[in-house]
Amino acid sequence: MLFNSLIFLIFAFLFFILLPAINKLKNNYRWLFITVASFVFYGWWDWRFLFLIIGSGLIDFFAGLLLVKNPKYKKIFLILSLTGNLGSLAAFKYSSFIAENINSFFQLFGIIINLNELIPDFMLILPVGISFYTFQSMSYTIDAYRGRLKPTKNILQFFAYLSMFPQLVAGPIVRAKDLLPQLKVVRKVSSLENWNGFRLILIGFFKKVVLADNIAPLVNYAFSDVNTSTSTLYWWIVIVGFALQIYFDFSGYSDIARGLAKWMGLHFRMNFNHPYIATSVREFWTRWHISLSTWFKDYVYIPLGGSRKGKFRSHVNMWITMIVSGFWHGAAWNFIIWGALHAFYTSLERVLKIPKRLKKVAGGKYIASFLVLFQVMIAWVFFRAVSFEQAVNIVKMLLNFNFAIDFEANANFINGLFYITTGILIEMYFFFNFNSLRLKNNKTVEYLQFIVIILAIIFLRGKGAEFIYFQF
Repeated sequence: MLFNSLIFLIFAFLFFILLPAINKLKNNYRWLFITVASFVFYGWWDWRFLFLIIGSGLIDFFAGLLLVKNPKYKKIFLILSLTGNLGSLAAFKYSSFIAENINSFFQLFGIIINLNELIPDFMLILPVGISFYTFQSMSYTIDAYRGRLKPTKNILQFFAYLSMFPQLVAGPIVRAKDLLPQLKVVRKVSSLENWNGFRLILIGFFKKVVLADNIAPLVNYAFSDVNTSTSTLYWWIVIVGFALQIYFDFSGYSDIARGLAKWMGLHFRMNFNHPYIATSVREFWTRWHISLSTWFKDYVYIPLGGSRKGKFRSHVNMWITMIVSGFWHGAAWNFIIWGALHAFYTSLERVLKIPKRLKKVAGGKYIASFLVLFQVMIAWVFFRAVSFEQAVNIVKMLLNFNFAIDFEANANFINGLFYITTGILIEMYFFFNFNSLRLKNNKTVEYLQFIVIILAIIFLRGKGAEFIYFQF
């Protein structure tokens, strides 16, 4: 079920109409209501994959109980939990990729095999949100194993946490230690929280349906045929367009999820904080997809040793973390290269101390920000391209300094360029810290802003599309 669909609006209306009455009942009824509603939300896409989230959840629920009850064997129960989660990811997300690479390896020796034929058809369909809810479920058992979380004995509370519909299919990834305690108590939602929730939902829809969906046709057209143009200017417009599209699309989803959570009396942490105003790649990752970045830091980088075993080892650990992060995003070498590029950028920053040195130069902040944007844009090419060859060709065109305008300025291009410019202006507002003027505390100005946003959502919405991160 898409947030930007009529059926979701009906679903949300019914859910929040019934919620106050349900909140007056015992916790079990409330948790059951949230779970059933979330299953309806997820199952609307394909009800058969409900068995996957239920199966994954049952493994982790019982693993959590058993590793506390039998601490002597807790490592075994943790391994069973991780095997179940990573196994489902491997089967549904990576089986085809693994099979193709094994096929290619044997072909080097003249041996022809076709492992793809052995993969069942249903495993070729990627369940929506599988990467998100498996990571969320894994954090539950890992935290229980580490003693940072007391596992719940109530299976309804657990599934209310795991299947929470606002963030189920595209995040943010919410830790059990943060959400389970919130589910125990019914909080009266204040008028301010309702207003802030409404504000987040409006902004989220504006980012998605007005900005991201109007930029998408320009980007999709360019990547559908890399021979459309050899103009450096054209391809920089396209790549900047994709950078803004994926940001507004994904952060828009997170904003809507956080707004819905506020209406439920729950708090989800911020998932995006204007990453394109970062002055270092390291800072970029503290602003981009924060829930995933901190997940990899806490459950991959630090367990590998973090920076505790010397500078060289910290670089190795960071490279492993970034490459795994790239692979998490998709079963393709392009995503691995994308992660490796960010690892390379970060290592370069650490060794050369680039941000620190630039801060000593006049205008260093702007130079540093420009450098980060350049690096991030080049990496986005590999993230978006359909093949390694296509990505390399586009990078060559970005760097060939051919500024001839040899492309057709069609309606999609002109429309997309307008919304790209709008997106850039919005981010510049935060880069130059104009929000410090505190205009948002002026209710009249805020009401006028919301009226403009609502009118834009109604009359300027692009062609409806799935959220980009549904594919991950």
